[in-house]
Amino acid sequence: MQRLNAQKINTLTGHRDCVYSLENGITNHHFFSAGGDGLIAIWDLQKPEIGKLVAQVPHSVYALCALPQFEALIIGQNMEGLHWIDLDKMQEKKTLKTTSNAIFDLKNYQNYLFTANADGSVQIIDLANWRIQHTFLNSMLSARSIAIHSENQHLAVGYSDYHIRIFDIKLKKLLHEWQAHKNSVFALTYSSCGKFLISGSRDAHLKVWSITENYELVKDIPAHLFAINHIANSPCGKYFATGSMDKSIKIWDSQNFQLLKVIDKARYAGHGTSINKLLWHTSTQWLLSGSDDRTINIWQIDDVN
Repeated sequence: MQRLNAQKINTLTGHRDCVYSLENGITNHHFFSAGGDGLIAIWDLQKPEIGKLVAQVPHSVYALCALPQFEALIIGQNMEGLHWIDLDKMQEKKTLKTTSNAIFDLKNYQNYLFTANADGSVQIIDLANWRIQHTFLNSMLSARSIAIHSENQHLAVGYSDYHIRIFDIKLKKLLHEWQAHKNSVFALTYSSCGKFLISGSRDAHLKVWSITENYELVKDIPAHLFAINHIANSPCGKYFATGSMDKSIKIWDSQNFQLLKVIDKARYAGHGTSINKLLWHTSTQWLLSGSDDRTINIWQIDDVN
């Protein structure tokens, strides 16, 4: 069995409330964070002790999305809508009123932004023209998580009605829908190999679905004690990580979905409260975790075989 070593590199403080969102920066060594305090910060992993304020909004922020092609950061402000931040000037360029509800997830594909909202809607935002191009409304309960398969142009959405729905991005139509879990689907990602959809739920189960077999269930893993809040693929493609309300991070093999490592407070001085967001940083390969304890931990994960 493959063995991994985990080491905590640093703990970052500065947020005044729960950390809900982490996002890669548009340049090497940088990343963004946001949370319940409405503060959006940028951090330099070469000197991470002090974060720099990018923006502050009146409500909590669950979702951020960096747009390298525009040198911009999109902020999903709950109860209000989207803020476009010009990262060259570090100032707000424009806003778009998209919802009066919470925005749970944001994803970028080509020149479009996809939003998952608490009213059950999923919106496609035309970034070039900064307008809502299309809205999917297939549930009255929250759309919680988004994953995009760029090759197939599939948009996967996890909902609080326990369902996953797959949409065709180009044709803008529903392709598949099924009850995937016994509770809200908080986390979704397509596997690094592109063959599977991986889902995590409030029911604490991790499930793997085969894309080539019309999203048939491949594995059902009782992965955590409490809700799985987020799933993040490693840049190398060999691993993925899950973060949970049970205060632990678990590292999994991307090929066989076997558990490789458990990172918790007792063994690694991890978080003492719910882990809300993970980010496997593309430049440094470090794994970042944001928590209800208002901190961001930086982890180095190494293969010791």
